[in-house]
Amino acid sequence: MSSDLKRGLRDGIPICLGYFAVSFAFGILAVEGGCTIFESVLISLTNLTSAGQFAGLTVIVQAGTLVEMAVTQLVINARYMLMSIALSQKVDSGFRGIWRWILGFGITDEIFAAAVQSEGPVTKGYFGGLMFLPVIGWTAGTFCGAFLGNILPEILTNALGVALYGMFIAVVVPKSAEDKRVCAVVLLAVAISILLKYVPMFAGISSGFAIIICAVIASVAGALFFPVEEAE
Repeated sequence: MSSDLKRGLRDGIPICLGYFAVSFAFGILAVEGGCTIFESVLISLTNLTSAGQFAGLTVIVQAGTLVEMAVTQLVINARYMLMSIALSQKVDSGFRGIWRWILGFGITDEIFAAAVQSEGPVTKGYFGGLMFLPVIGWTAGTFCGAFLGNILPEILTNALGVALYGMFIAVVVPKSAEDKRVCAVVLLAVAISILLKYVPMFAGISSGFAIIICAVIASVAGALFFPVEEAE
Protein backbone atom coordinates (compact mmCIF):
# COMPACT_ATOMS: atom_id res chain seq x y z
CA MET A 1 0.00 0.00 0.00
CA SER A 2 1.46 3.36 -1.02
CA SER A 3 2.15 6.10 1.50
CA ASP A 4 -0.28 8.44 -0.29
CA LEU A 5 -3.07 5.89 -0.04
CA LYS A 6 -2.38 5.34 3.68
CA ARG A 7 -2.39 9.10 4.28
CA GLY A 8 -5.68 9.45 2.40
CA LEU A 9 -7.31 6.64 4.38
CA ARG A 10 -6.09 8.19 7.63
CA ASP A 11 -7.47 11.64 6.75
CA GLY A 12 -10.77 10.07 5.67
CA ILE A 13 -11.47 8.38 9.03
CA PRO A 14 -13.00 11.41 10.83
CA ILE A 15 -15.02 12.29 7.72
CA CYS A 16 -16.29 8.72 7.57
CA LEU A 17 -17.45 8.83 11.19
CA GLY A 18 -19.21 12.15 10.70
CA TYR A 19 -20.90 10.96 7.53
CA PHE A 20 -22.11 7.80 9.24
CA ALA A 21 -23.93 9.88 11.86
CA VAL A 22 -25.55 12.26 9.37
CA SER A 23 -26.56 9.62 6.83
CA PHE A 24 -28.15 7.65 9.68
CA ALA A 25 -30.71 10.46 9.89
CA PHE A 26 -31.16 10.37 6.10
CA GLY A 27 -31.86 6.63 6.19
CA ILE A 28 -34.58 7.16 8.79
CA LEU A 29 -36.26 9.94 6.79
CA ALA A 30 -35.98 8.01 3.51
CA VAL A 31 -37.84 4.99 4.90
CA GLU A 32 -40.42 7.23 6.56
CA GLY A 33 -40.91 8.92 3.19
CA GLY A 34 -41.77 5.64 1.49
CA CYS A 35 -38.41 4.44 0.16
CA THR A 36 -37.30 0.88 0.69
CA ILE A 37 -34.02 0.11 2.47
CA PHE A 38 -32.43 -0.79 -0.87
CA GLU A 39 -33.60 2.44 -2.50
CA SER A 40 -32.33 4.50 0.44
CA VAL A 41 -28.89 2.90 0.29
CA LEU A 42 -28.74 3.23 -3.51
CA ILE A 43 -29.46 6.97 -3.27
CA SER A 44 -26.57 7.48 -0.86
CA LEU A 45 -24.17 5.25 -2.78
CA THR A 46 -24.72 7.09 -6.07
CA ASN A 47 -25.05 10.69 -4.83
CA LEU A 48 -22.83 11.43 -1.83
CA THR A 49 -24.39 14.82 -1.11
CA SER A 50 -26.10 15.51 2.22
CA ALA A 51 -28.07 18.67 1.41
CA GLY A 52 -28.87 17.44 -2.09
CA GLN A 53 -30.19 14.11 -0.85
CA PHE A 54 -32.36 15.63 1.87
CA ALA A 55 -33.80 18.14 -0.62
CA GLY A 56 -34.25 15.44 -3.24
CA LEU A 57 -36.07 13.26 -0.74
CA THR A 58 -38.50 16.12 -0.11
CA VAL A 59 -39.23 16.32 -3.85
CA ILE A 60 -39.80 12.56 -3.97
CA VAL A 61 -42.13 12.57 -0.97
CA GLN A 62 -44.13 15.44 -2.44
CA ALA A 63 -44.35 13.67 -5.82
CA GLY A 64 -42.48 16.44 -7.59
CA THR A 65 -41.54 16.35 -11.27
CA LEU A 66 -38.18 15.41 -12.74
CA VAL A 67 -37.68 19.05 -13.72
CA GLU A 68 -38.15 20.11 -10.10
CA MET A 69 -35.67 17.48 -9.00
CA ALA A 70 -33.08 18.56 -11.59
CA VAL A 71 -33.36 22.26 -10.73
CA THR A 72 -33.21 21.55 -7.00
CA GLN A 73 -30.04 19.48 -7.35
CA LEU A 74 -28.43 22.04 -9.67
CA VAL A 75 -29.01 24.89 -7.24
CA ILE A 76 -27.91 23.03 -4.12
CA ASN A 77 -24.90 21.23 -5.60
CA ALA A 78 -23.57 23.95 -7.93
CA ARG A 79 -20.89 24.78 -5.35
CA TYR A 80 -19.21 21.46 -6.11
CA MET A 81 -18.35 22.78 -9.57
CA LEU A 82 -16.36 25.57 -7.94
CA MET A 83 -14.66 23.11 -5.62
CA SER A 84 -13.77 20.79 -8.50
CA ILE A 85 -12.25 23.66 -10.48
CA ALA A 86 -10.24 24.78 -7.45
CA LEU A 87 -9.01 21.27 -6.63
CA SER A 88 -8.13 20.58 -10.28
CA GLN A 89 -5.34 23.15 -9.88
CA LYS A 90 -3.80 21.11 -7.07
CA VAL A 91 -3.91 17.57 -8.46
CA ASP A 92 -0.85 15.99 -10.05
CA SER A 93 -0.48 14.94 -13.68
CA GLY A 94 -1.86 11.47 -12.95
CA PHE A 95 -5.44 12.75 -12.80
CA ARG A 96 -6.51 11.86 -16.31
CA GLY A 97 -9.41 10.03 -17.90
CA ILE A 98 -11.73 8.29 -15.47
CA TRP A 99 -9.94 9.83 -12.48
CA ARG A 100 -11.44 13.20 -13.40
CA TRP A 101 -14.87 11.59 -13.13
CA ILE A 102 -13.92 10.03 -9.80
CA LEU A 103 -12.76 13.41 -8.49
CA GLY A 104 -16.04 15.02 -9.57
CA PHE A 105 -18.06 12.30 -7.84
CA GLY A 106 -16.00 12.30 -4.67
CA ILE A 107 -16.02 16.06 -4.04
CA THR A 108 -17.89 17.04 -0.89
CA ASP A 109 -17.38 20.01 1.43
CA GLU A 110 -15.29 18.00 3.89
CA ILE A 111 -13.33 15.96 1.34
CA PHE A 112 -12.51 19.14 -0.57
CA ALA A 113 -11.39 20.89 2.63
CA ALA A 114 -9.11 17.99 3.57
CA ALA A 115 -7.68 17.62 0.05
CA VAL A 116 -7.02 21.30 -0.56
CA GLN A 117 -5.17 21.59 2.79
CA SER A 118 -2.96 18.55 2.16
CA GLU A 119 0.72 19.17 1.60
CA GLY A 120 1.94 18.94 -1.96
CA PRO A 121 -0.02 17.90 -5.06
CA VAL A 122 -3.07 15.67 -4.61
CA THR A 123 -2.27 12.25 -6.06
CA LYS A 124 -4.66 9.54 -7.22
CA GLY A 125 -3.65 7.38 -4.27
CA TYR A 126 -4.31 10.10 -1.72
CA PHE A 127 -7.65 11.18 -3.15
CA GLY A 128 -8.79 7.59 -3.64
CA GLY A 129 -7.99 6.81 -0.01
CA LEU A 130 -9.53 10.08 1.19
CA MET A 131 -12.90 9.43 -0.44
CA PHE A 132 -13.08 5.64 0.10
CA LEU A 133 -13.96 5.57 3.79
CA PRO A 134 -16.40 8.53 3.63
CA VAL A 135 -18.32 6.77 0.85
CA ILE A 136 -18.47 3.62 2.98
CA GLY A 137 -19.50 5.61 6.05
CA TRP A 138 -22.19 7.52 4.18
CA THR A 139 -23.66 4.38 2.64
CA ALA A 140 -23.40 2.26 5.80
CA GLY A 141 -24.97 5.00 7.91
CA THR A 142 -27.91 5.18 5.53
CA PHE A 143 -28.42 1.44 5.75
CA CYS A 144 -28.28 1.45 9.55
CA GLY A 145 -30.67 4.39 9.75
CA ALA A 146 -33.13 2.78 7.36
CA PHE A 147 -32.92 -0.57 9.17
CA LEU A 148 -32.76 0.57 12.80
CA GLY A 149 -34.44 3.97 12.68
CA ASN A 150 -37.63 2.87 14.37
CA ILE A 151 -35.73 1.21 17.22
CA LEU A 152 -33.54 4.07 18.50
CA PRO A 153 -35.00 6.88 20.66
CA GLU A 154 -35.88 10.11 18.83
CA ILE A 155 -33.53 12.25 20.94
CA LEU A 156 -30.56 10.16 19.76
CA THR A 157 -31.48 10.27 16.08
CA ASN A 158 -31.97 14.04 16.25
CA ALA A 159 -28.56 14.47 17.90
CA LEU A 160 -26.87 12.60 15.05
CA GLY A 161 -27.97 15.32 12.63
CA VAL A 162 -25.62 17.93 14.11
CA ALA A 163 -22.49 15.78 13.85
CA LEU A 164 -21.66 17.04 10.34
CA TYR A 165 -21.49 20.66 11.50
CA GLY A 166 -19.11 19.80 14.34
CA MET A 167 -16.91 17.86 11.96
CA PHE A 168 -16.72 20.70 9.45
CA ILE A 169 -15.82 23.16 12.22
CA ALA A 170 -13.03 20.80 13.24
CA VAL A 171 -11.69 20.93 9.66
CA VAL A 172 -11.80 24.73 9.31
CA VAL A 173 -10.82 26.06 12.75
CA PRO A 174 -7.27 24.59 13.08
CA LYS A 175 -6.19 25.99 9.70
CA SER A 176 -7.74 29.37 10.56
CA ALA A 177 -5.82 29.42 13.84
CA GLU A 178 -2.54 28.72 12.06
CA ASP A 179 -2.90 31.31 9.29
CA LYS A 180 -4.36 34.80 9.83
CA ARG A 181 -5.05 35.12 6.10
CA VAL A 182 -7.20 32.00 6.12
CA CYS A 183 -8.93 33.26 9.25
CA ALA A 184 -9.75 36.57 7.56
CA VAL A 185 -11.24 34.84 4.53
CA VAL A 186 -13.29 32.48 6.72
CA LEU A 187 -14.62 35.37 8.81
CA LEU A 188 -15.56 37.24 5.63
CA ALA A 189 -17.49 34.21 4.38
CA VAL A 190 -19.25 33.92 7.75
CA ALA A 191 -20.20 37.62 7.68
CA ILE A 192 -21.63 37.33 4.18
CA SER A 193 -23.55 34.20 5.17
CA ILE A 194 -25.11 35.99 8.14
CA LEU A 195 -25.98 38.94 5.90
CA LEU A 196 -27.72 36.71 3.36
CA LYS A 197 -29.55 34.83 6.11
CA TYR A 198 -30.96 37.71 8.17
CA VAL A 199 -31.29 40.72 5.83
CA PRO A 200 -34.88 40.69 4.48
CA MET A 201 -33.95 41.77 0.95
CA PHE A 202 -31.93 38.55 0.52
CA ALA A 203 -34.67 36.25 1.84
CA GLY A 204 -35.36 34.78 -1.60
CA ILE A 205 -31.85 33.41 -2.06
CA SER A 206 -31.69 29.65 -1.57
CA SER A 207 -29.13 28.03 0.72
CA GLY A 208 -27.32 26.53 -2.26
CA PHE A 209 -26.84 29.88 -4.00
CA ALA A 210 -25.94 31.51 -0.67
CA ILE A 211 -23.03 29.08 -0.28
CA ILE A 212 -21.86 29.85 -3.81
CA ILE A 213 -22.04 33.62 -3.22
CA CYS A 214 -20.10 33.34 0.04
CA ALA A 215 -17.45 31.12 -1.52
CA VAL A 216 -16.94 33.28 -4.61
CA ILE A 217 -16.76 36.62 -2.77
CA ALA A 218 -14.48 35.29 -0.01
CA SER A 219 -12.22 33.53 -2.55
CA VAL A 220 -11.90 36.62 -4.74
CA ALA A 221 -11.14 38.77 -1.69
CA GLY A 222 -8.53 36.27 -0.53
CA ALA A 223 -6.88 36.20 -3.98
CA LEU A 224 -6.80 40.02 -4.15
CA PHE A 225 -5.58 40.78 -0.63
CA PHE A 226 -3.53 37.65 0.08
CA PRO A 227 -2.08 36.48 -3.26
CA VAL A 228 0.10 33.37 -3.25
CA GLU A 229 3.28 33.61 -5.29
CA GLU A 230 3.91 30.50 -7.35
CA ALA A 231 7.41 29.09 -7.57
CA GLU A 232 9.21 29.19 -10.90
